[in-house]
Amino acid sequence: MQNVARLGSGIALVARDRELDRLRVTFEQAAAGTAAALLISGDAGVGKTRLTEELAALARDKDALVLTGRCLDAGETGLPYLPFVEAMAQLPDPEQALRTRPALARLLPDAVLPAGEADQSGGVGTRDGVRRSEQDIGQLQLFDAVHGLLTDLAADRCVVLVLEDLHWADGSTRWLLAFLVSRLRDQRLLVAGTYRGDDLHRRHPLRQLLAELVRQPATERLELTPFGDADSRTFVAALADEVLPEDTVREVAERSEGNAFFAEELVAAYTESGHPSGLPATLVDVLLSRVERLSAPAQQVIRVASVGGRRIGHHVLLDVVELSETELEEALREAVQHHVLLPQQQDNREIYSFRHALLREAVYGDLLPGERVRLHSAYAKRLLGKHVRRGMAAALAHHSMESHQLPQALAASVTAGIEAKQSGAPTESLRHFERALKLWDAVPEADRPPDVDEGALLRKASHAAGSAGEPERAVAFLRSAATLLDPDGDPELAGMTLRRFASALFAVEGRDEEARQVIERAWEHVRDLPPSCEKAWVLAVYAAILRGIGDPAEARVFAEMAVADARAADEPAVEADALSTLAVLDEADDLLEQSRERLRQAQRLAQLADAPSVELRTWHYLGLNHYEHGEIDQAIAVIDEGLARARSTGLAWGSYGFELRALKVITSYARGDWDASESAAEPPGRRVSNTVSARIAALGSAVVVARGRLEEGARLVAELRPEWNRDFQIGATMGAVGAELAFWQGRHQDGVRGVRETVEWAERVAGKWPLVNIRIAALGLALCAERAGDAARRRAEDERLAAVEEGQRLLTLARDTARLGRARTGRLGPEGRGWLARAEAEASRLSGEDDPALWRTVIENFGYGAVYEQAVARWRLAEALLGAEDRQGAETELRAAEKVACRLGALPLRDAVRSLARRARLTLGDGPVPRTSLDPFTPRERSVLRLVALGRTNRQVGEELYISEKTVSVHLSRIMAKLGAARRTDAVAIAYERGLLDDAPGGR
Repeated sequence: MQNVARLGSGIALVARDRELDRLRVTFEQAAAGTAAALLISGDAGVGKTRLTEELAALARDKDALVLTGRCLDAGETGLPYLPFVEAMAQLPDPEQALRTRPALARLLPDAVLPAGEADQSGGVGTRDGVRRSEQDIGQLQLFDAVHGLLTDLAADRCVVLVLEDLHWADGSTRWLLAFLVSRLRDQRLLVAGTYRGDDLHRRHPLRQLLAELVRQPATERLELTPFGDADSRTFVAALADEVLPEDTVREVAERSEGNAFFAEELVAAYTESGHPSGLPATLVDVLLSRVERLSAPAQQVIRVASVGGRRIGHHVLLDVVELSETELEEALREAVQHHVLLPQQQDNREIYSFRHALLREAVYGDLLPGERVRLHSAYAKRLLGKHVRRGMAAALAHHSMESHQLPQALAASVTAGIEAKQSGAPTESLRHFERALKLWDAVPEADRPPDVDEGALLRKASHAAGSAGEPERAVAFLRSAATLLDPDGDPELAGMTLRRFASALFAVEGRDEEARQVIERAWEHVRDLPPSCEKAWVLAVYAAILRGIGDPAEARVFAEMAVADARAADEPAVEADALSTLAVLDEADDLLEQSRERLRQAQRLAQLADAPSVELRTWHYLGLNHYEHGEIDQAIAVIDEGLARARSTGLAWGSYGFELRALKVITSYARGDWDASESAAEPPGRRVSNTVSARIAALGSAVVVARGRLEEGARLVAELRPEWNRDFQIGATMGAVGAELAFWQGRHQDGVRGVRETVEWAERVAGKWPLVNIRIAALGLALCAERAGDAARRRAEDERLAAVEEGQRLLTLARDTARLGRARTGRLGPEGRGWLARAEAEASRLSGEDDPALWRTVIENFGYGAVYEQAVARWRLAEALLGAEDRQGAETELRAAEKVACRLGALPLRDAVRSLARRARLTLGDGPVPRTSLDPFTPRERSVLRLVALGRTNRQVGEELYISEKTVSVHLSRIMAKLGAARRTDAVAIAYERGLLDDAPGGR
């Protein structure tokens, strides 16, 4: 029979040739070293599982390692990361994997978990100046461990990881999947996931993940659609063991509506009844009719099993079903013979699973309300009497809720939340604690857990929310906890609660003053206590907040007190944290060597205390210290060492692991190692919070624009605009990148408008922020100078004067903020001096003088290693020298600029340098000035652009080239996309600037 493929299980795949070919090609690519993620979607019953079974069979035939796991419906299991738990259980040597990566213990239900991480920082803060919490260590270490394990396994042979039913995935599973897919590169690894497309309502949590995954270059989507009429008939005919009458085939095919599972069930029903008129009307009717044909004991077992979930153990059924062991075995045998349940072995135990999730859903949905409550109660009772095993608390909470046993549900939810936290699953931990909080008032005080009060529960929920990347919710929980504090109660407890609250507040933009007020309250509670860990932490957080809001003198006082108390209490982690704050204050006071020595001392203490996040903070500050003093090579050496520590501790994407990576992007960009900068700017996946993903994308966009990927740069500028108010560095970076983009696109007026908006935004949210405002002012002056020059050539005097006036305002801003920066810190760093010199030089272009001496000052000030900025200045210096009739000097500068631009791949700068050399009739290198090495236009596009440059309308261009006006519009759209231009006039200006139209009539 054509178009029929037989699986090892004997079930037919029909009319899936295209999908099977996709599977083979994707697998072969992965086996050859191009890692991939394949997302298979389709309606329930359409055949997704069969397709993944075929993939697994194909992979095993090629000696690949296949690891499979399945998500279960909410409440069916208490284990977070369930599909990964199942997959890890299939490892060839799980014990060896656990020895080399202890964090994998969180995926093994029977493994001994590491002790719960202490709250070494007490904060959920992510803003510079407030320590980051150790609270996310468990999850991040787990993510790194899974990624490292799969990468190592893929070095020996291809690995296929299959995750089924992602529409039921828990939050932590979704985070981990996003992390893995974002790290797919050249491993011999294929990650395949299936989900029900018809289940994804507008607010389904999987939708956001899918939107992120499909943007990853390694991701492919495969939609499994229902069969067409002809294929449905072929499939139905292939299902029966005997030849079916044609009218029956047609009837079943029509009724199944192309759904493979429905068709199978209808054929089975026909085989039982012998006539199509006896077929049930709906899929639920079909499924229930299969069950109703069984004996009463078998139906009872199936109903009980449906309450337990998709899979249920024999030992569980024996405890819950009101049958003898012999009667249970007979009932199970009947259910298996009639293809309702499937038997399997797991951990040397008999497990039964429903043949399809739809079958279990149909049976569970048909239970009477009272029957459902009674059965859930029976499961809860059984769990109470069994040995405690990881995941059982969550299952108990679920069954207790469904059977309305609220005190029991409350206690189990608290336990489940703690277990999930220890497993590195903060999203699930938060869900359990939130359920406990909802139950708190509904449960009488006498029936509440004796070892938990509402304040403690709120603190636990806040901790989980912070770890899950939800700082606003963390603040909300702690705000409620603060209101419950007893003024005459334990002062250390009050200090801890308020200290955490202050840290959480300071992590959110715009909460600075409230954070200060809250930490002052915390200090009032612990001020008179003897030295202790908690008192030292209050002092350390107080110092960091004071430093962050611009009160360095008071910050130093509290930081020194924190160090003293930490030493007295023998708390090296707190001492290390406070020393880091002192080091930053020393650096601001120009006590450079003292600052660096404090940081090295803090590193040693943090290692001694096994406080990796505190240690990584010191690496970050030390790298930043070197960078801000123009010591780029030393900065990169420190950053690389810090990143190695981050990887070794599993915190490469922890708070300060990220800060080190961000600094790596910036320093590599400055030094001219743009490949390393782009590599460091690769996105982390959604687990590390949308703000962090946006920030790393913002930092990496500088290379994107400078290398001439203007269309990609424009997309990033637009996509990241809503993130400005969530993170100051995103706005500051993208404001500058947007100005660079507008400059290279020739959109000078738009660029000036964007600079004005960025300046207003920066002053509104952070006052006169020295480096940000100086840099954006210099870039704005470059745009104003271009605009003024263009207006002068067109003799548009009003427009020229407006550009000059705007430029003068920006120059004043640059000078004022430079003075402010010096007043604050006593100096202006090398980068700040470089951008200030650039602003002064651009202002000379604005006035028409274009002073070469000013451009030489720019080159000198960027001489600490900012090679690209130096190359831009050399290009401008050459232009100024040509104006001063120094052709030899101009040629020297252009050669140096072109060499750097070519090495970096800075195409817009390279084209601008070559264009200037061509116009001046200068040579670069040993031969004549080359044209742009890669002509981006087709011959027809070049003809269209030449005529547009001469001022022709689309209709006139079409008439001259004998093509339609619509075709001209299409060509022009492609031209603008290639140049990253928004309008036709911009496209002409950019083409002239890059030397792409110099041979055109009227070209300058």
